[in-house]
Amino acid sequence: MALTAVKPLADRKASRQKDKRAFVAPPDVVTTPCDPWPRPYHIEDGLRKVHPYHYTYNTYCKERWRGRELLDIFSTEFRDRPQAYYKDAIERGNVVVNGVRVPTVRATVKNGDIISHTLHRHEPPVTAQPIGIVHEDNDMIVINKPAGVPVHPAGRYNFNSVIEILRAERSHAWNPLPCNRLDRLTSGVMFIGKNARAAEKLSVQIQGRSVKKEYVARVIGEFPKGDVVCEQPVLQISPKLGLNRARGSGKEARTVFKRLAYYPPAPKSNSEEGKQEDNRTEKQRVRDSNMEWKSKEGHSIVRCRPVTGRTHQLRVHLQFLGHPISNDPIYCNQRVFGPSLAAGDAVSDNDEDIISRLSRMGKSEVAEAMAYHDEMMEEYNKKKAEKMTGHLCEICDTPLYSDPGVHELGIYLHARRYACEEGKWEYETPLPDWALPPPGMAGPTTVTKQTDPLHVSKSLEILEVGNDAGREGRALEQSDVETGKLLWTHPG
Repeated sequence: MALTAVKPLADRKASRQKDKRAFVAPPDVVTTPCDPWPRPYHIEDGLRKVHPYHYTYNTYCKERWRGRELLDIFSTEFRDRPQAYYKDAIERGNVVVNGVRVPTVRATVKNGDIISHTLHRHEPPVTAQPIGIVHEDNDMIVINKPAGVPVHPAGRYNFNSVIEILRAERSHAWNPLPCNRLDRLTSGVMFIGKNARAAEKLSVQIQGRSVKKEYVARVIGEFPKGDVVCEQPVLQISPKLGLNRARGSGKEARTVFKRLAYYPPAPKSNSEEGKQEDNRTEKQRVRDSNMEWKSKEGHSIVRCRPVTGRTHQLRVHLQFLGHPISNDPIYCNQRVFGPSLAAGDAVSDNDEDIISRLSRMGKSEVAEAMAYHDEMMEEYNKKKAEKMTGHLCEICDTPLYSDPGVHELGIYLHARRYACEEGKWEYETPLPDWALPPPGMAGPTTVTKQTDPLHVSKSLEILEVGNDAGREGRALEQSDVETGKLLWTHPG
């Protein structure tokens, strides 16, 4: 065995100081003041609420932040609080850089800096509905995620997330590993890995498109019969707001839809018809005549098969088809998209106006879906939607939000089934309550093969491979399979 001479300690220190490649310790960061256990939950009025607590965010300086003033970064990059709050937080020392208080709000940051922000955290409430267990074994849990609960801690949500709720139910040391993603407002099937190996295996399977997914949605109006295919590309126009639109310059996206049921509006009794008077002004009548959604009566339950997996793909495609999800606070919102709700629109240049209007939702205005403008909805639902109350927290002066209304906790979009393409496994949930027949009406309470869009999407994939290989232009048409009648055509 060979022996190696070792330099004295003093010589080694001097050598390290001269070596520019020597390890440099990372900057200091601030640790969260507390990690409460059990989690500070309490249930009230059907909502899971979290008592406010102190928390520290730590983040490395992003490339676009380099050389910018600290207050400018906070006031432009984060929507959660007004500029006055961030100015006060920096001056008080609640925002520090590399663990050190900055002398002024105009201090600039550089590459490698760590910015720490300690605050009194107020989480929004979520539904108190429990997380359903569809299947569990040694490697994973298949859950039925309630609508309105985010999967990961993000933004204003931390303990009120699927990961933290599951952890609170089992063990502080347990680390749930989500294998697929659902939007906060969406409910349905999710896979949670119990160990890294199982989670990675299933995640690769889902991302590789070897898993078939089916969703159920409730949309405004009478959705066409037959197999409806939408191929409009989807483009993200605002990363900050998470807003997407149908755009030819976007990423390729394909969805197959099949109507499960249509429910017309409930007929009015003779007494109701006699009492009802049209008290609208002439201006209001003209306004209503331009609202295309007004002519789409009733609602449809639609089965959705996404062939690709773009963010908000189903919501954007249903909006483009003229049948948005009826309680979607973004894509079925006239205050954001105007009277047409962007039906068939893939070319307009009003993105900046859309972004501006959407950014106001939930602050000074109520974030409500187009469905809640309908005269059939109670004014109570509008007033109960989440918005700023005008009151401040006694501890940190944070503007306080009202509790969300029940209709704001989620949208009518549910991940009903996930199935392995090779037929090795399949997990599904029953239809959600909102997809069942309304009281006094008959309709399907389960799905059938006749309304299954999966076989349609399989043939679509084969057809598209042929078209792409031949470099042919594509045009998309929709026809009623029973009558053969052409419903509409647009470029693919």
